[in-house]
Amino acid sequence: MKDFFTANREQLVAKLNGGVVVLSAYASMQRANDFAYMFEQESNFWWLTGIESPDWQLIIDGTRGKSWAVAPYRSNSSEIFDGSLSPDDALKVSGVSEVITHDKAIVLLRDLAKKHSVVYTLGEPPYAEYFDFVQNPAPKKIHDLLNRTFSSVQDCRKELSQLRAIKQPIEITLIKKVVNLTVDAFEIVKEKLPEMGYEYDVEAEFSYHFRKNGAVGHAYDPIVASGKNACTLHYIKNSAKLKKRDLLLLDIGARRQGYAADVSRTYALGEISKRQQDVHSAVSAAHAEIISLLKPDYSVEQYQRDVDEIMTNVLMSLGLMKDAKDEKNYRKYFPHAISHGLGIDPHDSLGGPRFFQPNMVLTVEPGVYIPEEGIGVRIEDDILITTTGNTNLSGRLSTEL
Repeated sequence: MKDFFTANREQLVAKLNGGVVVLSAYASMQRANDFAYMFEQESNFWWLTGIESPDWQLIIDGTRGKSWAVAPYRSNSSEIFDGSLSPDDALKVSGVSEVITHDKAIVLLRDLAKKHSVVYTLGEPPYAEYFDFVQNPAPKKIHDLLNRTFSSVQDCRKELSQLRAIKQPIEITLIKKVVNLTVDAFEIVKEKLPEMGYEYDVEAEFSYHFRKNGAVGHAYDPIVASGKNACTLHYIKNSAKLKKRDLLLLDIGARRQGYAADVSRTYALGEISKRQQDVHSAVSAAHAEIISLLKPDYSVEQYQRDVDEIMTNVLMSLGLMKDAKDEKNYRKYFPHAISHGLGIDPHDSLGGPRFFQPNMVLTVEPGVYIPEEGIGVRIEDDILITTTGNTNLSGRLSTEL
């Protein structure tokens, strides 16, 4: 995929009208004492380089059409225990002009700053003020370095998001493959559900199928939520006993060859009540109706208005809202967004478009959550916008209970 990463850098330079771009890979993050978590790369850096190792940097000089990968310093101990990406392998993967050391990169940046007053890098993620976790420190570290070196540091996150939102043929192929792998796992799990006693049994079956078929594993922490646990949207303990007459909400996706799937289904554990069936039926009908809306040149604002009308009707039909203008209960029982982009990140940006465009990939995931009744239902599929409408990439997976 070296040509893919090279072309991506050329696209970014063209969108920025030349100039200098400097990005950092993520740093490894501490897990416990002297152990790090399994590393996962910053998605923009991967899209531009294909490098999957920590602490690397990328420098692009759009004026000269050159790019450099900056290798991190690695101690002998790190090399022995963890290994490292060699300069030759970095060149082969990324297609950059040259691999240089950190010291040479500092000299190069100072030289570029004499000829360019502006440098582009990643600014703070949107909605970062709502994060309840510590951000990876590497992007801010490179941002601070650039602030000390260049007259002006500008954010190119929006331009990258807009480029990445329109998936290229090779990306669509890879997304289809990882979605198919995820759908296969869902079908296996549903067949085996009667044999399973705990949520972790379900998680283990997915994990086994993903790794056995070449995925790095889950694209995000899997959600295996039975009964009232499904009312916690990002429930990931996955440790409760499976009980007859409960619903089981599964929100799971594999990651393979750089790309993620994101699929949700809600299944019955034995015989369930009419109320549970009614909630599921209402969500399933809304899910199909909302997918049918998606097409190119369809306004994103209109999409949200149409979704709000559909989901309001769902909640009113279930007796959860009495007034169509009851925003409080609307958000209580349907508290999350209907869609998000999908690609390298499970929650990829769509670049803030006014209209949907061909080759965008996004999810559709209506849900109804009733904490006081211990009922949570979500159905989610991965949708490719085409030139004439859309294709449901995970549509062969039944939505039946």
